Amino acid sequence: MAGTSIRYSTVLPHGGVTWERMGGGFNMSNPKNESTAYLGSPTPALDTIFELLANRRRRLVLYYLYESTDGVATIDELTDFVHTKDQRTATDSISRTEVATMLQHTHLPKIAATGIVEHDVRSETIKYWGQPTLEELLEHAYHKEG
Repeated sequence: MAGTSIRYSTVLPHGGVTWERMGGGFNMSNPKNESTAYLGSPTPALDTIFELLANRRRRLVLYYLYESTDGVATIDELTDFVHTKDQRTATDSISRTEVATMLQHTHLPKIAATGIVEHDVRSETIKYWGQPTLEELLEHAYHKEG
């Protein structure tokens, strides 16, 4: 994906704030991965975060969005990613259409309700806003799922 469009701030030791662009991405080999969250973004309750991570397809969506450079993906990209991962691990085959339906009607609305993603219906894109607590637990889940 193209360059990052997310802006970050850093509080300087003397109290000033500097704005800069930083790469998003989910570098699983980098335990000090930078957060892609905007300052002031709402923090979902811990129970809400665990509920999101409790479902494998929602985790796959979040992995994909967090790994992307700019935190944006189309529904088709997410569907392809989740469908491919499902085919590798599932004993029962599920069609791409069924995955797309589940994402659009169940998983994406549930994630969007937390405020960490925004679904643009016209462009059929999902924008990940980030959330540091989620990212920490998401990275742990990724390593456990191997």
